[in-house]
Amino acid sequence: MARPRKPLLSRERIVTTALALIDAEGLAALSTRRLAAELGVSGPSLYNHFTTKDGILDAVADTVVAEVDVSALATGTDWRTGLLAWARSYRAALAAHPHIVPFLAQGPGRRPAGLKMADAAFGGMVAAGWPPAQATRICAMVRYFVAGSALGSFARGFVDDPSAYDPADYPHLGQAHLLAEHQQRVDEGAFETGLLALVDGLALRHPAPAPPPRA
Repeated sequence: MARPRKPLLSRERIVTTALALIDAEGLAALSTRRLAAELGVSGPSLYNHFTTKDGILDAVADTVVAEVDVSALATGTDWRTGLLAWARSYRAALAAHPHIVPFLAQGPGRRPAGLKMADAAFGGMVAAGWPPAQATRICAMVRYFVAGSALGSFARGFVDDPSAYDPADYPHLGQAHLLAEHQQRVDEGAFETGLLALVDGLALRHPAPAPPPRA
């Protein structure tokens, strides 16, 4: 009986396996040797598809960013609607893969999906009337805010042991032990509160439209 054939090695299979490894064990767990072992191949065979480990990380990062929906930033869409939709989709993509966030936070580099997202965000803000310099700052602000939100959990930073919060020392933390139990509601609520505050603040600074020409 013939042996079952191993799945062919491909860029897609390498990236999918690398992302699963990072999701499970963190960035430090990824090495070409470990990745090759997970794939059941020899280390040098990876170099037929990627010349460096950073090349693999770039592809993994771009796969995550490709999940972000930037369609609401299209010209003609209200900029607030577009910005909110982009930020929410962006956070959802990063929150699903928090261990890759520190690498993503370095910027898009030459990664196509990252550059397309940056182009859509900047273009949408400029089309909505923001001066280019201000549009750049807004896009940077959203990236900082989203990355920080996706990097970790505020709620899980508090232990669920009531005895850790002696009222003599921490009179205002009597309910802090309940935060971890409601992690999703707390963390997503914090993100929404901050995002809406940012957009409301930007709305106050949006350039007034030019008056229509006189007849």
